[in-house]
Amino acid sequence: MSLEKSDELKELIAAARGVEKSDLVLKNAEILNVFTGELEKGDVAIRNGYIAGIGSYEGLEEIDLSGKIICPGLIDGHIHIESSMVSPPEFAKAVLPHGTTAVITDPHEIANVAGAEGLSYMLESSRDLPLEIFFMLPSCVPATPLDEAGAELDAASLNSFYANQRVLGLAELMNSYGTVRNDKEIISKILGAQDHGRIIDGHAPGLTGNDLNAYVAAGVESDHECSNAEEAIEKLKRGQWIMIREGTAANNLNALLPLFDDEYCGRCMLVTDDKHPGELLELGHIDYIVRKAIKAGKKPANAIKMASFNAASYFGLKKRGAVAPGYRADLIVVSDLEEFEIEKVFKKGKLVAENGHMVIDVPGFENKESTYPRVYHSFKLDELKPESFAIRGEGQFKRVIEMVRGELLTNELIVPANMDRYRECAVEGHILPSPGVELDKDIIKIAVIERHRGTGHVGVGFTTGYGIKYGAIASSVAHDSHNLIVAGTNDTDMATAANAVRENEGGLAIAVDGRILSTLTLPLGGIMCDREASYVEDKLIEMKAQARLLGVPDGIDPFMTLAFVALPVIPKLRILTEGMADVATQSYVPTLFD
Repeated sequence: MSLEKSDELKELIAAARGVEKSDLVLKNAEILNVFTGELEKGDVAIRNGYIAGIGSYEGLEEIDLSGKIICPGLIDGHIHIESSMVSPPEFAKAVLPHGTTAVITDPHEIANVAGAEGLSYMLESSRDLPLEIFFMLPSCVPATPLDEAGAELDAASLNSFYANQRVLGLAELMNSYGTVRNDKEIISKILGAQDHGRIIDGHAPGLTGNDLNAYVAAGVESDHECSNAEEAIEKLKRGQWIMIREGTAANNLNALLPLFDDEYCGRCMLVTDDKHPGELLELGHIDYIVRKAIKAGKKPANAIKMASFNAASYFGLKKRGAVAPGYRADLIVVSDLEEFEIEKVFKKGKLVAENGHMVIDVPGFENKESTYPRVYHSFKLDELKPESFAIRGEGQFKRVIEMVRGELLTNELIVPANMDRYRECAVEGHILPSPGVELDKDIIKIAVIERHRGTGHVGVGFTTGYGIKYGAIASSVAHDSHNLIVAGTNDTDMATAANAVRENEGGLAIAVDGRILSTLTLPLGGIMCDREASYVEDKLIEMKAQARLLGVPDGIDPFMTLAFVALPVIPKLRILTEGMADVATQSYVPTLFD
């Protein structure tokens, strides 16, 4: 032990005994005890960023919190920061006022674009922030062999990152199909994490029976893809921790409310997975999930424990997630557990946010284009033409991806070719709606264009449930490989929107009648903006309103929903750079067939 640490420990002990004054004492509060679920009255004494004791104390600084409740800071156990569309410093500014004092992120979005360089960028840009950002190393880059990502990360390329103390383990094993079939590379990654004594997160929607047994036996310790309580309880019985997800695209909280009960809550935690900036700024982060659970009738003490101590316990974050002696002084203050509105946020005993606003400066991250060229210049793609979206071949029926509102799951529809009255055009196999004809079942084209390596691959298919009736929407946020995805009612607008994203080297675009309505530029890997969250949200508000005018209904996020249609690890059908794919068989399937 260093002399400095020895002195700090002695000072903490002296402050705990009351023989020395603490740096800060939060006076006369009620304190939520996550170990017993009780509220106790007293002072919280803080020395050198740690809680010295609970009782009656004096401090060099004292804050009277009479009538207030002190709870542990909140922890998001699984998020992709890139989904907020802002850099780590801007993300910290957005979530700290909502009581989040630590997150565990899986940077597989930027890793799929820029590989190890992307991981290094995220680690460096998140250092020394008032929000603690821990990492799980991406296990599936690309997500499956069907994907065309910008990089590939094998076990050897991941191992060097375990030397970083903020790296806690191996992130979600999305390729559960390969895991239970002893895929050689996945086994190597699992053994790499285990050799370094790290944990392994899971991602296995609908996995059950012996395949679930095999997945857990492989060392996978958690799951965040449960869509109903029965699935979650089966996984709990097999020893997994359950992450209850309530994000922008996937909302599983209501279906999993039984897990907040006493018999299950001890091995469950709260996560957001993917969260757009507007929801972070306006609705909240983990605090929003806690509020929803409490309003649904669940015990506040259980919900808060699941939002703090449980995540710390699962990830091995020692001395975090509780208000107790020797624990990190990451604390939040509320007036009422039922409403759970965050009034003050302390990080390491320092006030960092109050009444929804930061009260300290958060250091930015200077442009390091020369250090991370693949992060700042990630597009290698020729200009697209309307004929780029031709569908080759003939058939009496078509296979259609049906989006499911509020879920990441999709269904498969088989639709007779004449049902939505498509016609053949001059371009071979090129299908467009007949002039003046309303589209039945809002069946539209959807395409994914490879944009990392210049392969020229364009996968084209059909989708329904998106709602758009005019124009096209394009995005370089397309999980997980983040190729360029576009959905539209005609090929000209699809090409116009896609080319706008290409020219900006990443972002979102909406086109109607051959012209661009609006764009949002995302220069960092094509998935993050280098400006503040409020700017990104203002642009998203504008673009979402335009998407609504084009027909996308309320309840469907036009960009987050579109992004997940390219993710080939969640059933049933997806669209990839070489066509439509069946997740269960991990194979391409024909778009048109007899």
